[in-house]
Amino acid sequence: MKQFNELLPLLQSLRMNRMMETLEIRNRQALDEKLAPIEFLTLLLQDEVARREQVKLQKRLRRASFHSTKTIESFNFQVTPNLNRTLINELMTCRFIEEKSPVLIAGPTGTGKSHLAQAIGHQAVRLGYEVFFSTQVQLTASMVRARLSGVHARRMKLLKRKDLIILDDFGIKPLQTPYDEDLHELIAERYEKGAVMVTSNLAFKEWREAFADNKLLGAATVDRMMHGAYQIVMDGESYRKPKPQEIEG
Repeated sequence: MKQFNELLPLLQSLRMNRMMETLEIRNRQALDEKLAPIEFLTLLLQDEVARREQVKLQKRLRRASFHSTKTIESFNFQVTPNLNRTLINELMTCRFIEEKSPVLIAGPTGTGKSHLAQAIGHQAVRLGYEVFFSTQVQLTASMVRARLSGVHARRMKLLKRKDLIILDDFGIKPLQTPYDEDLHELIAERYEKGAVMVTSNLAFKEWREAFADNKLLGAATVDRMMHGAYQIVMDGESYRKPKPQEIEG
C-alpha cells in the first residue's frame, strides 16, 4: 500500500524498518478485529521487540562458539538412566550462573557430556547470558598464542566478561607448561567470580593427574574447580556405537 511505503523512511530513521514485515498483516488484523489504535500499536511494537530479541539471541549464540546445536530436547536420557534428572532440571534454570558456582561433568567417552554441557549453555544463551564454549586444547592453545602476540591481557578481559565458560574435554591431553599456567590463571580469575562448566573423560579423582609438569599447580587449579561445584557423573552406553555390519548372504 502507498501509505505503507510512505512510512518506510520514517521507520528507517528510527531503525525500525523491519516493522514493515508485519505491518500489512497487523493492519488487516486491526481492521478485522476492530482494534483500537493503541492495541494496533502494541502489536507492532511487540513484533519489533520479538525481532530484536531474536537478533540478540543469534549474536549471543555466535559469540558462544558452540560446536553444535545440541539442546536438552534432543538429549537421550535413556542412554544414561542413572543420571540425576533433578540436578539437571536445576542446572537448566541457570541459577548456578548467578551463584558463580562450577559445574563438573565426568564420564566415559560417548556418554553425552559435551551434549549436556552445550544444552545447558544453549539454555543460558536463551535466558540472556553470555556464554563461551571451547575444548581445553583449543582454549589453552589460543591463550598461548595471545600471550605470544601481546594480546593476552585483552583475551583474559574478554573471557572475564562471560557469564559462563564451558571447558570441554579437560585432561584429554596432558597439560604441559605454559598451557597449564594459562588454564590455572583462567580458573583462578573466575574462582567465586564467574561460573565455569568442565567436562572430562577422567574420573574426578584423576583430574589432578592431567597436569603433567606441575602437580602443585594442578592441585591448586583442580581445588578451585571442585570447591562448591555441582558434580555430574555420566555412565551408560556410548552414543557413538559403530554401525552394524551387513551380513552378506
